Amino acid sequence: MPVIEPAAAVNDGTGTRIISKSLGSPAAASNTAVHAATAVLDADGPQVISTAITNPDVPRGLTATAGGTAGDIAAVQVTVTGTDADGAVITEALPAFTVNTTGTVQGSKAFATVTSYSVPAMDGTGATVAIGTNDKLGLGAHLARNTVVAAYLDGAKEGTAPTVAVSASALSSNTVDLNSALNGDEVIVDYYQS
Repeated sequence: MPVIEPAAAVNDGTGTRIISKSLGSPAAASNTAVHAATAVLDADGPQVISTAITNPDVPRGLTATAGGTAGDIAAVQVTVTGTDADGAVITEALPAFTVNTTGTVQGSKAFATVTSYSVPAMDGTGATVAIGTNDKLGLGAHLARNTVVAAYLDGAKEGTAPTVAVSASALSSNTVDLNSALNGDEVIVDYYQS
């Protein structure tokens, strides 16, 4: 996994620094980037999956996709366990699936690694669950408020400001979601840090 360090820091004379940080070169979001669709149990759950997992290419948000036989899908939440960019253990209960409906739910925490995920019992053995990645990238800094001033994809400044989530206490809850789709090109984010 690449070490993500600030590319440059400029002090504006007030003790506030503008950080220009590379978030790596994240691939396009994929519903199966972390784990391919697997059949789930229909009784006595949860089922814990901890093998054949591929870690995200950069710290980023995850997805869970319910597939297979729609009538076997229950309104359950997949819980993912892994680490953040600092190596701290994190978990996230992703939003519940819609009963009897195939579809994808979006996580909000940035995972650097995934060690396992847990799927409660479904309504039948025809349901499958896959774990993937979304476009929310880990900022790698604790921000108490949104101080992001610009985002760049492959050196081009985004015309629309990214969607930013912040947390002064949880590193994995500091994410940035560019307006453009990720495509394997470098992402750089400029933000103020005091």
